[in-house]
Amino acid sequence: MDAVLILDKPAGMTSHDVVARVRRIVGEKSVGHLGTLDPMATGVLPLVLGRFTRLAQFYNDADKRYEGTIRFGWATDTYDAEGQPTGPEQPSMLVLEQVQAAAAEFIGEIAQYPPPFSAKKIAGIPAHRLARKGQPVELKPKQVEIKELEFFSFDGQRVGFRAWVSSGTYLRSLAHDLGKKLGPGGHLAELKRTAVREFTIEEAHSLEQLEQAQAGGTLDELFLHPRLVLPEFPAVVASPESAARIRHGAAVNLPEFSKATTVRVFAGQRELLAIARRVAGTLFQPKVVLQG
Repeated sequence: MDAVLILDKPAGMTSHDVVARVRRIVGEKSVGHLGTLDPMATGVLPLVLGRFTRLAQFYNDADKRYEGTIRFGWATDTYDAEGQPTGPEQPSMLVLEQVQAAAAEFIGEIAQYPPPFSAKKIAGIPAHRLARKGQPVELKPKQVEIKELEFFSFDGQRVGFRAWVSSGTYLRSLAHDLGKKLGPGGHLAELKRTAVREFTIEEAHSLEQLEQAQAGGTLDELFLHPRLVLPEFPAVVASPESAARIRHGAAVNLPEFSKATTVRVFAGQRELLAIARRVAGTLFQPKVVLQG
């Protein structure tokens, strides 16, 4: 079963839990995801099944889009609503203009500290394990980019936001840092991922829909059309002779793509055979073979 499935992750499950459940539902052992979501978060969790797990390498630096809510008044140890308050609640006398002005300093490329309760490793140990034991957690800042950040609602305590960020950006850290800068503290109250690069919430399906489709024999209808995967690479339909060579990992000539560096190679309209890269002139070598 080789496919891409866009799942709408429910709150309360880890990404690992979702992957395990999908394995059981569809009967496919090889299932991976293209970017972890925190348990409290919902939304777009792209899954790759079967040999399509080989596509994961092309999404290591995928941009992501989110909608969420920041609650001002207190910070938490996890930087989100599931953590324990780190101090008493502070009155929030903020107005939207203050929030916008403070947030402007976080837009662009910034050095961001990951939350202490995160999967970042310290001497090979995930930070969240040390944090839960009360041990000191000293994480190094990472360069990330907040490309867009807009606010669409504010009631004096809760501000609704939309964000477009680079891979590795923690919205929990943004909420914490923004609350600290404004004074009363803050934490991430809600978060929904609306897109992972080309994959959007409009294409996502629930676990319940997945179970119903499996029971009804319509599972294929939920899989993303292969032509929608990696749209930044040109697509070429290989001749039967070239397709046979590609299936065995051999290089082929693709004269119509003399200027492209990477292409998607199809057999017909739906069967994605490989992702190939130009090695010389019009000669392309498969980097990832998806159909043997």
